Amino acid sequence: MITAQVTDQPISVSRLTALVTNPAAGAIASFSGDVRDNDGERKVLSLTYEIHPSAPAVIEEIVTRLAAKHEVLGVAVAHRYGLIPIGESAFVVVVSAKHRGPAFAASQEIVEVVKAELPIWKHQVFADGTDEWVNNA
Repeated sequence: MITAQVTDQPISVSRLTALVTNPAAGAIASFSGDVRDNDGERKVLSLTYEIHPSAPAVIEEIVTRLAAKHEVLGVAVAHRYGLIPIGESAFVVVVSAKHRGPAFAASQEIVEVVKAELPIWKHQVFADGTDEWVNNA
């Protein structure tokens, strides 16, 4: 089972985990990229992600392609866009596999490739009155 989405709704790690749970799985690896209140030495007041209209198709293609490379049973991925409160998940990857090696490997590769290829831009506003755009998640 493979699911991949971009969403403007809060992401539930437990809901995504339930999607990949399988009695044949000996391992479930998860990653949650959460919005933090700092970037380097600067205090972050807010973070907003903007997506390109192609983002849903791109994330689906990435996840399908990478799941096929690894011996996985299920993959569930969600990347949030819009204004995301500090402490909430912005990007979650959950992978089930028979063994931990493939689960960890697939999870890590999906995180890295989504960060490199998904057309999404991060806008941060800092406490010092400055802001910045970053061209990847």
